[in-house]
Formats: sequence, structure tokens, C-alpha cells
Amino acid sequence: MIQGFKEFIVRGNVIDLAVAVVIGAAFTAVVNAIVTGIFNPLIGAIFQADSLDGLSWTIPGPGPDAVILYGSVIGAIIQFLIVAVVVYFVFVMPINHFKRRAEQRRKAGETEPADTPPTELDLLIEIRDLLAKDAAPREHKHAD
Repeated sequence: MIQGFKEFIVRGNVIDLAVAVVIGAAFTAVVNAIVTGIFNPLIGAIFQADSLDGLSWTIPGPGPDAVILYGSVIGAIIQFLIVAVVVYFVFVMPINHFKRRAEQRRKAGETEPADTPPTELDLLIEIRDLLAKDAAPREHKHAD
């Protein structure tokens, strides 16, 4: 059980997930600051309110008036759109561009640049070949 847990923790996916959560939290703080500091005052000025949270619509009724707070909904929608735009232009669009370029190079028969590090499989094959090469003369010496 401990060995299985150790393998789970050491796996790259867990580390990647942890980094994503930390970056996501920092990214959320930046987006919240942009929405609160820039967009809320702009939209509040357009609607003549101090902040989006103060925007409401009152429906008079026979009992207590119904108050619909639509400002916070507008703020949440704007925040979502800002996050979506930033994620698309900063992450999705460049990654798709690089994927298309790599696919075009692959189709054109180009090899990867020389500065690309070898894969784990390449290194294991090289180690196997070196061990086999080193072991062959020893086996020959013992046969004499």
C-alpha cells in the first residue's frame, strides 16, 4: 500500500496538477483584481452605481418589494468572459499554433530540431546497447 502511494505521488501528473492549482489560484486573484479595479467601476459609471453589486431592480408588490440584484450576475459574467478570453489567447491559441506547426513539419518529413533532448526510450536503448557492447568482450574472454 505504501509503495502504491509512493508511486502515485511521484507520478508527474500529481505534480502537474498541484502546479495547475497554484497557478489557477494566482490567476484567479489577478482576474478578480482586474474585474474589481477596472471593469466594476466602468460598468458602475455607465449604470450610475458605485459597484455592480449595487445594481438592482425593485418589483413592487402587495407585500414586501422583490429586489432583483442583477449587478452581481453581470459582474460574474464579465469575470467569466475575461477568464475565457485570457485562457484562450494565452494558452489555447499558442498551443494550437505550435501543434499545427509540428504536424506540418511531420507531414513534410522534417525531423525534430537537434537541441531536442532524447526521450527516455532513446536513453534506455542507448544504455542497453552500451551494456551489450561492454558485455560482449567479457564473454569472449571467458570463452578463451
